Amino acid sequence: MPVIIPIKDLRNTSEISDMAHKTQEPIFITKNGYSDLVVMSSELYDKFVKINRIDQAIFESEKEIEEGGVSIDLDEAFEKLNRKYYG
Repeated sequence: MPVIIPIKDLRNTSEISDMAHKTQEPIFITKNGYSDLVVMSSELYDKFVKINRIDQAIFESEKEIEEGGVSIDLDEAFEKLNRKYYG
């Protein structure tokens, strides 16, 4: 169940911080009854960023294949990744 609070409750920053870390879910802030902001713990944000990077890489790979790109086997892919990240 999403956590939704009015913007006036942002005064309770410590309480909101505790809630964000405890629930590990986004907290939706409303203004005049409409969605306005989203607050989350930095850990949850990092998780979303990581998932987004993976999703983006999959999307780009699928697009490349559709455009005639050539696939490589798993061992070759890991070799290239290791060279890229570990020199």
